[in-house]
Amino acid sequence: MSILIFGYQVIILIVAFLFGQFPFFWNYEKKILRRLGILPAKQVRIAIFASGKGSNAGKIIEYFDKHLTVNVSLIVCNKPGAGVLNIAEQAGIKSLVIDKETFKKAGEFSQILKDQGITHIVLAGFLWKIPAGLIAAYQDKILNIHPALLPKFGGKGMFGEHVHAAVLAAGDKQSGITIHLVDEQYDHGKTIFQTAIDIHPDETPDSLAARIHVLEHEHFPAVIESWVS
Repeated sequence: MSILIFGYQVIILIVAFLFGQFPFFWNYEKKILRRLGILPAKQVRIAIFASGKGSNAGKIIEYFDKHLTVNVSLIVCNKPGAGVLNIAEQAGIKSLVIDKETFKKAGEFSQILKDQGITHIVLAGFLWKIPAGLIAAYQDKILNIHPALLPKFGGKGMFGEHVHAAVLAAGDKQSGITIHLVDEQYDHGKTIFQTAIDIHPDETPDSLAARIHVLEHEHFPAVIESWVS
């Protein structure tokens, strides 16, 4: 049976080559061959960028613990003493505390990440804007989560409690989360995933934040897995 399957994949590639579609089908076939164990699994090494307590980072680390092909390899933080650094230490994951000057030197910083073998970047409550040079070095390989339904309630200054207060002040009936690729603008890249909840009549910024955190913890790790695959 395995010989027939392998032979079928070869025929597909020959036909694809004849019709000038080899690169597309080869990428597709590599995924199938990895699943069949014929090619070795591609290793994904994620760096999580976070600025605070790190609850999302913790859920992501837990989700990918013992994962065969996806590894959370580095925690990057811009605040010494932030809770996410304790999470990294407890999980045995290397952490890196950065300053703005280092971060702005995107070429040098991206090389630091490359030297660590980082293939993808996940922003989980990271409050600095990503430099254009780092975005270029990791084109379509940086994912962010935002605690509202973009394109509403995004942009500079729209983080944490500020977002939830703005949603309630606007009288919106729903809020939720948006998981999106990162580009040169705040909260602007291509949306990968979005889900919503109804806002309660007696909702407060704190209660809405708690309910949004539940959505983040439920969906973010699985969306990351689908994205890197």
